[in-house]
Amino acid sequence: MNLGFRRFSYRKLSKGLLASALFLATMSAQAGQLTLSSSSLKPGGKMPLAHVYSGCGGENLSPQLSWSGAPEGTKSYAVMVYDPDAPTGSGWWHWVMFNIPADVTSLPEGAGDLKNGLIPEAVQGRNDYGNPGYGGACPPKGHGDHRYRFRVYALKVDSLPLDENSSPAKVGFNVNANKLAEAELEVLWGH
Repeated sequence: MNLGFRRFSYRKLSKGLLASALFLATMSAQAGQLTLSSSSLKPGGKMPLAHVYSGCGGENLSPQLSWSGAPEGTKSYAVMVYDPDAPTGSGWWHWVMFNIPADVTSLPEGAGDLKNGLIPEAVQGRNDYGNPGYGGACPPKGHGDHRYRFRVYALKVDSLPLDENSSPAKVGFNVNANKLAEAELEVLWGH
């Protein structure tokens, strides 16, 4: 009878420990989950005209972005905006910004305009229009809605060893090699 009690207690203890471990893992994942939000953009909604490229009738104003829930060890951030639907075979990079200090958790509207100088430590690389900074949505007419993926990356390094002339692919490689977490907000736009 004593042996049966030990087996019962061991099984009960094992199930309890497993349940506790799963609960803690779930809570830890939720507490440290990086999230991205915007007062300018509604996830899954249509991009407002203010954030569309000037060549397509917009103001080419980068949207407001905020993030929270960065994991421990985050030393800097990167923000990248990509259109996977562009008819190029490789998509279209609209914004590449990196070396954003770890204490910065939001970008105001217009941060993608280099003249604003809002975050002097950050580097804004060339977009696929060939210019540094933000370049808004401008898909070909009749091509339907395109998806615009705004992403923030929490990085384990203070800075990437790159400059404003680095290609978006090179920045993306370095971002992915150093990321601790990422979050995405996707919007649509088409003519």
